[in-house]
Parts: sequence; C-alpha cells; structure tokens
Amino acid sequence: MIILFHPRATRPRNCRLPLAVLALAAVLEGREEYEIVDGNLDEHPVDTILSLIDSHNVELLGVSCMPGPQMVAAMETSRDIRKLRPHVKIVWGGYFPSIYPDSALNAKYVDFVVRGQGEDTLLELIDALRGNRTFDSILGLSYKDTFGLHRSNAERPMKGPDSFPWSPFHRLPVEKYLRPSFFGKRTAVHHASIGCPFNCSFCGVHAAYGREERMESPQRTVAILKHLISEYGADSVQFYDMNFFLREDHARELAALMEPLNLRWWCEGRVDIMSRYSDETMAAIRRAGCTMIFFGAESGSDWALKEMQKGITTEQTVIMAHRTRQFDIIPEFSFVVGNPTDPERDTRETLGFIRKLKRINPDSEIIVQHYTPTPQRGEMYGHVDDKISFPDTPAEWATKKWMDFTLRIDTSAPWMKDKTKKLIDNFETVIGSRWPTVQDIRAPRWSRALLKSLSAWRYALRFYSFPFELHLANQFIQLRKPKRESL
Repeated sequence: MIILFHPRATRPRNCRLPLAVLALAAVLEGREEYEIVDGNLDEHPVDTILSLIDSHNVELLGVSCMPGPQMVAAMETSRDIRKLRPHVKIVWGGYFPSIYPDSALNAKYVDFVVRGQGEDTLLELIDALRGNRTFDSILGLSYKDTFGLHRSNAERPMKGPDSFPWSPFHRLPVEKYLRPSFFGKRTAVHHASIGCPFNCSFCGVHAAYGREERMESPQRTVAILKHLISEYGADSVQFYDMNFFLREDHARELAALMEPLNLRWWCEGRVDIMSRYSDETMAAIRRAGCTMIFFGAESGSDWALKEMQKGITTEQTVIMAHRTRQFDIIPEFSFVVGNPTDPERDTRETLGFIRKLKRINPDSEIIVQHYTPTPQRGEMYGHVDDKISFPDTPAEWATKKWMDFTLRIDTSAPWMKDKTKKLIDNFETVIGSRWPTVQDIRAPRWSRALLKSLSAWRYALRFYSFPFELHLANQFIQLRKPKRESL
C-alpha cells in the first residue's frame, strides 16, 4: 500500500480539496493499493497512518507540503512515524521540498524528495523501491545514497494535465471540502494548468517547476466542473492556476463552454496579457461567471518591476483597474513591497500607486506583502543572495524566526528599516479597514461600517502611524464573528 498524506494547513472550516495528493492518487488509481490521509479533516493523522501501516504492507508514505504551518505538520508527523515504524520509507513532495530539497533531506525521517511535478516520479520511485530500477535513473528525484550523501537527479520535463487521469474524487468525502465562500455556498477548487512561463525573480514557482506552463483542454476543465456540480452540488470554483488566462483564444473557448454552468469563480491573471484582450473576450469571461481576478501588480514603480523581471508595467495595471470596473469584475491586486536596492522609494511610490488604483476602481482588493526572498535558479530579486542564509533543516524552518519569515510576519530583512516596515504594515491596516475585503463572509455588516468610519480620516489625511484603534476594532470583530459560516 501507498499512503498519501496531506498535512494540516488550515482549520477544517477553511479546508479545500487537496489537489496535490489527488493528482498523485489519479496515477495510482487502478494500479496500486493506496489511501489518502488529510490532516485538515483527520484530527489524529498519526493514529490513522499507524493503523494503516499495521494492517497493510505499506511500502511508502508520501507527504505533500507547502512552507509554513503545513511543513511543520509534515515534520511532526513524519518524525513520529519514523520513530514508531522505522521500516516505512518516507518521501516528501510539493512546494517546500522542491525549493529546499537539501533542507528536507537533512531530516533523518525523509528518505526521498520529489521535486516539481510528481506523478511520474512517484510511479518510478515505487518501481525502484521494488528493485525494478535504480534511484539515479529517476528524473526529478533527490535522495540519500548508501553513504548518506545527497543526490539530485536532473529535472523532469513537465506534462500537461491532459496527460494524466482525472482526480479520483470518490476517494474523499468531497462534500466536506465544498465550503462557503464569497463566490458561493459550495465552492470547489481546481487546477486547469501547471507551471508558469515567466521569470519573476522574487517568486519560487519557476524555481520549483521551471519556465513552462501546460494547460488543460477547455473540454476537460468543463467536464470536471460538470462532475463536481452534478455529483457534489458545487456552485462556484476557485482556479489555483498561476496564469489562468495565458492565451486569449483559450480563454474565449473556455468561457463559452463555462457560461451554461452558472458558476461564480475566481482565478489569477497577468495585467500585461489581459490588458491586450478584446472587449468581446472580457465580456465573454464575465458572462461565464468570472467574479474576481487576482493580479500580481507587485510594485508601483516601473524600475522595481524591471528589477523583478516581472515583465509588466504600472500602466498595464492601471488599464486593468479600468477594465475590470467596466466589466464588473473585482480585481485583486497584490504587491510585494520593499525593493532591496531602494526600499524607501519603492514603498513610497507603491503606496501612492495603490491610492491611484483605489480612485480608479474603489472595488479593487489590495494585498500588501513584504518582499520575502526564495531561492532561484538564477539570482534572487534585489541581489540579496549574499544577505540571507536559509535554514538547513525542517526543524530550523519551524522555529519562530523562520515561521515569521515564511508567513511574512517579520522577514528580518537587513535592507529594510524598521520605520519603512512599520509604514507598510500600518498602511495595510488602514487600507484594509477603509475597504474591508468582500471575501470575509463571516464579517457582520456592522463591522464593515465600524472599520470604514474609524479609518476614513486616516486614509484621507495619509496618517498611517499608530493605528491602535483599528487593531482593537479588528480584534473585537474577530471575537464577535459568528462561529458558523454563512452567506
């Protein structure tokens, strides 16, 4: 038996379908005995895994994890299983070990790391464990040799979603994952592509997957959505693709096929690509149910965008602020603030640019993040390779310092003055109170009115310092929110 483990990353009420392990399960379905254990639903995953090991011949425990809380849960569970059932081999895959393979392998409880796309690598690893091939012949695999030294094989070329079977939804209680959201009462999630063809030097996606994107055919995407609607009652969907609208012809075809489904949906796009879309295409996307699009605007400074190798301009972001308002789509603009070359200038210009976007389209959702470096296949954004040294083990990543770094609570960036950091944090508090996100469906109507009234003068006067009353108001609102989600 193969066990696929999805460590806990959120509270049960916020859980979504574990797409990563479902993709692996798809290639095991019908050819291997396997079980999925999802820590977001299972309160005692170690007990469940131990029970499976004791009642079956378990050859491999596969663990998929992202940086942050999920990595900590992966570490704790893997450590317990290694201690209690040391004969079971453990492989880590997903975003964290793809970017930090040596850090993962430095843990005594991790035997193998699958980097990037894992479907074929997993099947070949199972063959190798059975003696049918050698570990050094498996693309995308990192492992420890007989001397304990780390070996990393060449990267595995990506395949598109159409190359693999559908996710075996029947192996999970799907109804527990279709949770209420701003988009509907039963929101599903889906990946209609994998990878990213761009080269942003602050992002870890191409470090993990290379510079390719493989897209699912519109026909297959719609067939899967129809299945989720008819079998499980899905009424909305969030697409987790890095670039959902990579090609206009693909977008038009998919929109036409999705329109009869009557779904409300969220996705990610790029301002440079979508600013060139025709009005006909934008109208078709809206008719198909597109409600919100996430855009990585990243900076209000063109010079910073150039250093990021983002490939966009501030003018293209402005165009999309206008166009989303025209077509009644909510834009979600995300910013990575704190260019290491000149963080003060980048911060000043970006905050001013955000105010400009809010004047153009007041419905714009704004996400402000501190620049948090990730390893790159080339040089990191801001030339900070010699200014930061990443942890060597999962245990060190789990310390408060590095968890704060991962979660952008405190990146401890040596290039960022405390005054600048506080300005960014305070601005985020003020603008988030002046325009509370529509996605918080648990927030009572009175709470939005309270935050707007308290923050209006601050935003109007550009006075962001010491927003104590906004912090207190937000804490009070969190305590008064309904325990159950509702629309």
